[in-house]
Amino acid sequence: MAEITSYPVMEVFPTLQGEGRFTGSPAYFIRLAGCDVGCSWCDVKESWPAGDHPHVQVDELVVGAVKSGLPMVVVTGGEPCMYGLEPLTSALKKAGLQIHLETSGAHPISGDFDWITLSPKKFKACLPESYLKANELKVVVVNKHDLKWATEQAENVTAETLLYLQPEWDRKDKVHEFLMEYLASGVGSAWSLSTQTHKYLGIP
Repeated sequence: MAEITSYPVMEVFPTLQGEGRFTGSPAYFIRLAGCDVGCSWCDVKESWPAGDHPHVQVDELVVGAVKSGLPMVVVTGGEPCMYGLEPLTSALKKAGLQIHLETSGAHPISGDFDWITLSPKKFKACLPESYLKANELKVVVVNKHDLKWATEQAENVTAETLLYLQPEWDRKDKVHEFLMEYLASGVGSAWSLSTQTHKYLGIP
């Protein structure tokens, strides 16, 4: 099999991480194109068709990340694990960068990451081995039924994995109402709230 030297890329940009454990931390995002999970509420559906976006060489992606001056790189999508990520993470590591991954876990996780955010979806099952690699589990909440599903997902990760519930943006006002009550209860006390801070700030 030929070595991967490029990836389909929708966009790259410096910003603040808006979700999970590293909320507020400066980061350089590499958003790979292509996704076969198909969340109905996805806010980057334009990333789904990989063929609509150009392939960018690994070396070029690393140069952009280094030039940003930011120590943390977030590889996201789309669904980045549709691709073998070893060449990309190896090159970023050689440049001395900290590398984070955002994935649904529906495809094998490859590459060397410092932090893995696992956000499983009902639309395409998460692989059993993906749960065990997660540093944080982030479940998007659309309705009350998702709280039961989130609990089921949490049973698959390790005891060290951080747990986050994140209101779906377009329904956030309604979700906040029951989510605050759940988080403050004994039942939901193992979880923390993740809000899409970048959207409140109006940044990418």
